[in-house]
Amino acid sequence: MEGFTALRLLPWLSPDGKPCFLAAGDGTGLVSRLADETEARQLAEGLDVLCSARGVLDDPVTPNAEVRYTAIRLTECLADALRVAESRGWRLSADHGEP
Repeated sequence: MEGFTALRLLPWLSPDGKPCFLAAGDGTGLVSRLADETEARQLAEGLDVLCSARGVLDDPVTPNAEVRYTAIRLTECLADALRVAESRGWRLSADHGEP
């Protein structure tokens, strides 16, 4: 499809919870850089939450409320990491001419 510009899935949702996309350019634009920084921050936060969760789950007397909060945070971080992986996968496919 000539003239078609690949879209980049951004690491945030619209106010109504829908995915946001950016027409992919050379990756140096303001929104692209903001998306890169957001992805890096999300992945770093996921690592921090994972380290904390291990401590919570290793303690057999951790209160249920703390375990529940940990599960909520892990779920949020997993959703962020999956969105980053999906976005990067699309960009890799586009770079190699795959559908």
